[in-house]
Amino acid sequence: MRTIAFVTQKGGAGKSTLATNVAVAASLAGERAVILDLDGSQSAASWAKIRGKSEVGVESVPAAKLVAALAAMEKKGVTLVVIDAPGGIGPEFDAAVRAADLCVIPARPNAFDLWASEHTRARVRASGKDYAFLLNQCPPAPQSQRVRQGAKVLQALGALLAPLVSARVDYQEAARSGQAVVECNPQGVAAREMEELWLCLKRRLKKTASSARSHAESIRKAA
Repeated sequence: MRTIAFVTQKGGAGKSTLATNVAVAASLAGERAVILDLDGSQSAASWAKIRGKSEVGVESVPAAKLVAALAAMEKKGVTLVVIDAPGGIGPEFDAAVRAADLCVIPARPNAFDLWASEHTRARVRASGKDYAFLLNQCPPAPQSQRVRQGAKVLQALGALLAPLVSARVDYQEAARSGQAVVECNPQGVAAREMEELWLCLKRRLKKTASSARSHAESIRKAA
């Protein structure tokens, strides 16, 4: 089982939208996906209520019970857990980072989000966890200088996931109906973004797992 956590020290970066859309895209690609909602705003849980019965489960979990919830998910045969963590630093943020195989740090292409991303990265790195940045809510027109500069900043800080995710109406329409963009408009550009993003995340998770195995093997040989 693999675990992705969407984390950032600043609210409004679109974590819940990304978590729900990535989970559904992964599910349609063959994963048994579950979203664990640690955010007090319960955005993912509200989306699930509108959605109704679904192949993608959503559970609200307090930070103190996250480890037990993950163990239960693995016993049930879940292959992918997506954690929707609240903005800001607190027990939920720390629990999500500790539990994740990969921490995804979303940021909008503005100075405030980029500054916050650097602080988030520092805290994730201190935990020893793998991380990657995701530039979200970009203007859907050809990339502006602001977006290109934002991408350059995040690339300098560490890995930047592809593609850049644009601010499209499909994301709003999908959320209102308890769907993901790959469901409400499967031929749309937003749907392609999420399909590509899941493939990028899947490759990154595979790389992270391979690095962890190599590290463990090195420790074993040195013992």
